[in-house]
Amino acid sequence: MTTSDALQFHAATDVGRVRDHNEDNFLVDKKLGLFIVADGMGGHAAGEVASAVAVRTVHEELKREVSMLTDFTQGARGASRVTPTEISTLFEHAVLRACAKINELATADAAKRGMGTTLSALLVLGQTAFIAHVGDSRIYLKRKDRVQQMTEDHTVYNELIRKGKLSQEQIAKIGSKKNALMRAVGVYERVDVDTLVLELVPGDTFLLATDGLTQYLESNDELATALDAGASDAPKALIALANSRGGSDNISVIVVGISGDSPEAEARAKRLALKREVLAKVPIFARLSERELFRVMQVAETQEYKAGEVLIREGDKGDELFVVLSGTVGVTRGGSVLRHLTPGENFGEMALIRAMPRSATVTAEGPTEVLAIRRQDFYEILRREHEIGVKMLWQFLGVLAERLDTTSSDLRNAREELAAEELEIAPDDEFSPFSLPVPPPTVRGR
Repeated sequence: MTTSDALQFHAATDVGRVRDHNEDNFLVDKKLGLFIVADGMGGHAAGEVASAVAVRTVHEELKREVSMLTDFTQGARGASRVTPTEISTLFEHAVLRACAKINELATADAAKRGMGTTLSALLVLGQTAFIAHVGDSRIYLKRKDRVQQMTEDHTVYNELIRKGKLSQEQIAKIGSKKNALMRAVGVYERVDVDTLVLELVPGDTFLLATDGLTQYLESNDELATALDAGASDAPKALIALANSRGGSDNISVIVVGISGDSPEAEARAKRLALKREVLAKVPIFARLSERELFRVMQVAETQEYKAGEVLIREGDKGDELFVVLSGTVGVTRGGSVLRHLTPGENFGEMALIRAMPRSATVTAEGPTEVLAIRRQDFYEILRREHEIGVKMLWQFLGVLAERLDTTSSDLRNAREELAAEELEIAPDDEFSPFSLPVPPPTVRGR
């Protein structure tokens, strides 16, 4: 499918009921597959300048690399093939370029000093969506009947809740400062940009919105209801909702729908759902949120094996965790069969944290698919996504503790069995010393 043919979008913006001018900016470029919302901040209309510069700069930077985007969409093969990582890096660079430009303008004009903007951007290329995000505007994904927030608010409030520093009641006493941004585009020369890569299926619907709307949402179900009523009416309906609840800020909304229906698309949707379900069962990822699972899914590579093919060999060094997606694999050590692994079970997780010889050989027992996660990608998630990293490492400790308990239990049972065998060695009747004939006493002559 081509990007423009598969996309439908609807957008609207409103000044709200309190502000006298609109500092929001949004952009829609269906041909490029780019959608952006930005909420500016700063006195003397500087916020409007910041959001406009951010939107324009990101757009220009991506248009400059349109051949690269086209190559990715068309799936160009060979050594020059464009990877999702390269597109994500390009997206991040575009936001950083906008950040530097805004900061440069603010430095040159005292009236604009300290201006900045949030920015939430969606880039749809073929069957893949890329997200770049800074601030507290949001991007939601509705897939089937479920709505999930795909971005994380960079606010004092969210940071305190996330780190467990204060309770909800204590944070409520902080007042308006709790909504202060921890990150914004342009306030400083550089900013940390959150990026995410998602595999798309027909029927997916994205919602991009500034906090003029999101601050009034009571649940994701409200979004699902608005989107179910019709994507074309959703932006105006959501703006009306925000205004009815106060309209204290500017409101901008973009709804982007992914169309298309075919047996191939349906099969891909089922595989994607299976991939998510299988990863969620892995103990290391068990406590991740939906957004965090998507982050792991983007680095999980599907690998196929035929019956008899070896996935890992005892004694070899490896750097991958494997999760069985379909089929069955056999685990052997020293030629002895230890166990059989079925879909949802994983092996090789120790390779994610240290380079050491594999402790067993794993062989496909029939046509088999596995998800593989490399140590390098795992470390990259730990480096860039601290919250996900903490959750996964805690789970890793749990896995290690469970293994230690199992090993200790096995050793204890082995000792008890060995001791029992030594006590139970009883001679049979044939060789009992009490069954041997007793020689008559020897009488010595006098």
